Amino acid sequence: MEAYFDNSATTRVFDSVRDVVVKVMTEDYGNPSAKHRKGMEAERYVRQAAADIAKTLKVKDKEILFTSGGTESNNMALIGTAMANQRAGKHIISTRIEHASVYNPLAFLEQQGFEVTYLSVDHKGHISLEELERSVRPDTILVSIMYVNNEMGAIEPVDEIAALIHGKNPNTLFHVDAIQAYGKLVIRPAKQGIDLLSVSAHKIHGPKGVGFLYIAPGVKMRPLLYGGGQQKDMRSGTENVPGIAGMGAAAKEMYTDHQVKMDYITGLKDHMIHRMEQLEGVTVNSLKGGESAPQIVSASFEGVRSEVLLHALEDRGIYVSSGSACSSNHPAISGTLKAIGVKKELLDSTLRFSFGMFNTIEEVDYCIGVLEEILPALRRYR
Repeated sequence: MEAYFDNSATTRVFDSVRDVVVKVMTEDYGNPSAKHRKGMEAERYVRQAAADIAKTLKVKDKEILFTSGGTESNNMALIGTAMANQRAGKHIISTRIEHASVYNPLAFLEQQGFEVTYLSVDHKGHISLEELERSVRPDTILVSIMYVNNEMGAIEPVDEIAALIHGKNPNTLFHVDAIQAYGKLVIRPAKQGIDLLSVSAHKIHGPKGVGFLYIAPGVKMRPLLYGGGQQKDMRSGTENVPGIAGMGAAAKEMYTDHQVKMDYITGLKDHMIHRMEQLEGVTVNSLKGGESAPQIVSASFEGVRSEVLLHALEDRGIYVSSGSACSSNHPAISGTLKAIGVKKELLDSTLRFSFGMFNTIEEVDYCIGVLEEILPALRRYR
């Protein structure tokens, strides 16, 4: 049996996504900026994807900006807004558990003279609203907080955060990295007070290399890319029409019968947590049910290095992650695990299991059976 439990790194595309991507690449392959029929056909795909995505968020089509993925969306949200609003202040707030595509642009902005306050989190991965309130200042131009943590699935109280920020400083922008949240949670940016929202297609059974940034009306932003002036001068470069069409199809499919889909994924998560809690020397860092994201289980395995266990599982056809796949070229102890207070001896013994729409309960049971078999042997030879 094979069990792919690394869906927070990337997902297998839906058949509907595959079909539209192939059609656009082989039949409707025009440049959407071209004035002839082939160009207009391509432009229709872009417009339809914007409409389908906007519908899932209950926002306007024109508020969706297509990008190359989550990293570009986060960079644009942070650097683009910071540079455009620096006359109002140079203070930014974020957290100690952000993805590298937020943390590293913030480090760049610090080099440019911006000041960043990093909020701590509790053992469940949640920020303190009181600490946030103390941190918001008259010169705070931007707050960036992820919706769902990519390593252990903590869900931040986004509605309360937005109300607090805008209540204390109405001019402060609120950016949400929703790369692990979109498709899994019902998100209403306008209603929730979110000014900027980053999303990546390949986390929701869409293609790699495409994403979008929701930008609320009135948000001042400086482009990162200059050229032909596509997307109203906000993001120059010929649109990735096959990717955009595929992302639109993935978004539409994820939010069709959405609650049924999420109940299914949550059931897989809860079953795995229940079974793992019965294993000796295993600490589960994620919460059951709606207290954390439906698709992520983080677990620490006493006496076994994560890389050793990862490859032992791989040998049995089980694919998991030892952290964020986007940081795999720069291995280091997870800042998230440190921030939530995982014991020092377990920091390098933690794996992430993440689910998608193609996983089954049989795969979960197979994984648990393999863990029961290999953990004692691995601990014996540590």
